[in-house]
Amino acid sequence: MKEKEPLRAKRRVALPAGAGGAGTGRCSQGASIPPGVHDLHALSSARVTAWAKLNQTKYRRREGLCLAEGEKVVRELLRSPWAVQAVLVAEDAAARHQALVASLPSGVVHAVPARSWKQISQDPAPEGIMAVAALPPPLSAVAWETGPGPLLLIDRVNNPNNLGALLRTAHWFGFRTVLVGAGSADWTHPKVIRTSMGSLFHLHVTADLDLSAVLPALRGRFRLIGSDVRRGVPPHPCPPQTALLLGNETHGLPPALLDLTDERWCIPGAGAAESLSLPQAAAIMMYEFRRGE
Repeated sequence: MKEKEPLRAKRRVALPAGAGGAGTGRCSQGASIPPGVHDLHALSSARVTAWAKLNQTKYRRREGLCLAEGEKVVRELLRSPWAVQAVLVAEDAAARHQALVASLPSGVVHAVPARSWKQISQDPAPEGIMAVAALPPPLSAVAWETGPGPLLLIDRVNNPNNLGALLRTAHWFGFRTVLVGAGSADWTHPKVIRTSMGSLFHLHVTADLDLSAVLPALRGRFRLIGSDVRRGVPPHPCPPQTALLLGNETHGLPPALLDLTDERWCIPGAGAAESLSLPQAAAIMMYEFRRGE
């Protein structure tokens, strides 16, 4: 199949293998399907199974695809450079998403019966819309070692919701390149994508890195700052060529990585709480980083 451009509103899209033809128009009783939407009954059950398997890391990596669920997340995906293979709409939610469906090329949106939707969706309160997106190639080491800052480095953050929150905050504060260390949650996990609210589609993310090797390579071009809950200076404004390193939710950064940094940041507190959550601390640090601009 000939490769197409990434999907955006009124753009062409690469359909998944086996999903090329128009649907038969059959749908569940009582469902209202807007014009241009194909009924998934016309597609193979193998395609439903393949999409459902994208909830597992090994299949996302093997196929180079991921799922983006929720209306805002899908809209952010369509605004990004990422390629989209299909947009799926739950039959009982088709009317609700009619405006978005109408902005897409005819034939790329598929109405999904309720039983099949439950196989694919991971959202406990589904909005009835998701997309199948192709993962972009990661940046080369040369690109992020010699490119512009600031950089965000993440070490062993294994909670998908926390990782998604960090990516959303990075996007807000202009940290466009994110380096994720080995041992962290998979950055294409549906919960990460959902919690980021689509921000990750606007970031350059490279994952599964050995940060003990990355930090020495960055040193000299970037000022390296590590977060430390025990000691350090308060966060403050920094020049763009800075790399901010955040650690695990429970254990923080290991001493071996902190020893490779140029400066440690510790957020001062005035109350008796044991600590801030990782997303809270990260937001404060990134705000202070940008405050002087």
